Amino acid sequence: MNPFAMPERMSYSTSMDWMGNRVRCLPRRVGRSRFGRVTCTAGFSLIELLIVAALILVLSSLYWESGSNNRQRQLRISCQQNLQKIYMALQIYANDNTSSFPVVSRARTSEEALSTLVPRYTVDRAVFICPGSKDPPIPEEDPLAKQRISYAYYMGRRLANAQEPLLSDRQVNADSKAAGDPVFSSTGKPPGNNHGKEGGNFLFDDGHAQWSPVAAGFPIPLSPGGVILLNPKP
Repeated sequence: MNPFAMPERMSYSTSMDWMGNRVRCLPRRVGRSRFGRVTCTAGFSLIELLIVAALILVLSSLYWESGSNNRQRQLRISCQQNLQKIYMALQIYANDNTSSFPVVSRARTSEEALSTLVPRYTVDRAVFICPGSKDPPIPEEDPLAKQRISYAYYMGRRLANAQEPLLSDRQVNADSKAAGDPVFSSTGKPPGNNHGKEGGNFLFDDGHAQWSPVAAGFPIPLSPGGVILLNPKP
């Protein structure tokens, strides 16, 4: 038996935390050591725990928000790349047809007009599906005109119209647009929601692609020369 040991008991003690608050120690066995020293280690205070929990919540939110923004940015870029690949096929078509892009009499959807590109000018059907949309892949065996694509087409344009849009993400309607008019969905619901409620891409007659918010940043009239906007099937 240790002659210096004293009977142990359950007790509380107090201490000061780093913020100057008086903290009551958690229950522990307190007794004098052989050197006659009594110690108490205080636990975390409620305020400290709340601060740590808040920091974890903020950091988690920033992490997931950053990841979501990066994903949306990548989807926009992939969509632009799809449009530019379609443009390559359209450009070859126009070179074969006196600088005119495809025109299909009585076409009501973009699938009908753009089906003239497959398979002679492109065999890559995946480029007709926006990666930000929920549209399913296009089967290889069926004509494009019978499928559902993601992009709208301004039928009647020519290669000379360099600053006019030729293709875009699915739009809210097929009307002319003044600057400030809604072009894409503002709710994330159809129509015009390839990219939710973030906006959409335009591809112009010279082949460059440009991101647009929900409202048009520039006027998009339908030229009097018979240009019409064909949306894809709903």
